Amino acid sequence: MKILARHLTVDLYNCKTAILSDGELVQAQFKSILHDRRCEVLNMVSQQIAPDHLALMFIFTEGHVGIHVYSSMRYVAVDIFLCTPEAEPEMLARDIRNFFKPDKIKTTLLKRGDFEQDTEIKPKTKTRVAPLRKIHNTGAKVIRILARRNKK
Repeated sequence: MKILARHLTVDLYNCKTAILSDGELVQAQFKSILHDRRCEVLNMVSQQIAPDHLALMFIFTEGHVGIHVYSSMRYVAVDIFLCTPEAEPEMLARDIRNFFKPDKIKTTLLKRGDFEQDTEIKPKTKTRVAPLRKIHNTGAKVIRILARRNKK
């Protein structure tokens, strides 16, 4: 199967509130993230749709990124579309996650392209939900249990 592009959707829940309300900071950070990933931004559009809803679109040579920030819900929706066969949108998503610092993240990866047109077209998807707080809390519990055992 020939893959022409990868499309990753990212839902970020319970993000840091202060970051979400500063549209200029969000825009500047995305430019920095894309620059660090060597994506040459060709065009950028920013629109405050409602007092608590900011939309950003970055178009660059390798693809595009669309972002919707809902500050009152502490929620961010991101679409990353990279149109190179060896693209790794997960790396870009990691940088975005590190910026917004969500408690929970949901990702869905679509491989886009030529899915052997002679057969039934069924793109493969992979969805993953990772509650970051739960992982952190579980690790803390394990450490407490081990510390109690060592005291005995």
